[in-house]
Amino acid sequence: MSKPAVNPGSSSPPGMGLPPFGLQVALVVAGLAALYAPTLRDLMTVIWSTDEQGHGPVVLALCLWLFWRQRESMAWQPGTDATRPGWGWALLALALLMHVFGRSQRILSAQALSALPALAALLLLMRGTRPLKAMWFPLFFMLFLVPLPAALVEAVTQPMKLAVSTVAANLLYSVGYPVARSGVILQVGPYQLLVADACAGLYTLFTLEAMGLLYLNVVRSASLWRNLTLALLIVPISFAANVIRVIALALITYHLGDAAGQGFLHGLAGIVLFLSALLLIVAFDSVLRWLHRPAA
Repeated sequence: MSKPAVNPGSSSPPGMGLPPFGLQVALVVAGLAALYAPTLRDLMTVIWSTDEQGHGPVVLALCLWLFWRQRESMAWQPGTDATRPGWGWALLALALLMHVFGRSQRILSAQALSALPALAALLLLMRGTRPLKAMWFPLFFMLFLVPLPAALVEAVTQPMKLAVSTVAANLLYSVGYPVARSGVILQVGPYQLLVADACAGLYTLFTLEAMGLLYLNVVRSASLWRNLTLALLIVPISFAANVIRVIALALITYHLGDAAGQGFLHGLAGIVLFLSALLLIVAFDSVLRWLHRPAA
């Protein structure tokens, strides 16, 4: 008997009896929107509206871009494994249980985290293991959307603020500025500055780590040593960027007054934080590339 011909341009494997892939995606998007719209609303109004976690919408946009960037891997090809329904349904059940638990107990972390196994299950059920492997980084990047536990934030943020305050005060004092420090409070001339969580906390480190890993994914270096080294360097790079931000705010307040330090230029200092971190990441990556270049 002759086997049925396979159309290479088909969006669904033969014999599966499934609706067109575009309709499948539309149905999945509608279901996810109905399930996670309340969670997204709560994140927008409760978590992401704060200075400490205002990066949430940016990370969400980057997640959507990463999925869109890998969209070609979703196309079914002849010879591709069809589905893994057992693992897919198990993952989907786990995601729904996590979401129901998080929703009933009002735990936003559990609700947001449940989106990862939900999307992985849908990929597995609709397209099989190969597209799921291709989407590993967008799924991993979604971890940066999950709100951090308050106990972890409190345990890590205070030592980070103390360290950043100490280094910033010492650097300003070494170049002749009248600076004194008491805990996380800097006395710069007649002005007092409180180093807040948003300036030098775990959330900032979390955001800069996301930016660094995104940079690694976009650059796509074939060197495992270079990727691991740069990923580890993101932690001291984040610390240095936080010091730069605190110094910038101290200088703005000292020279232009407290109103300038708390107004528009305060937000500008936040932009300086991410620009300085990005420049440091690119600079260190250039050095690592130079060190790892093959001998002539």
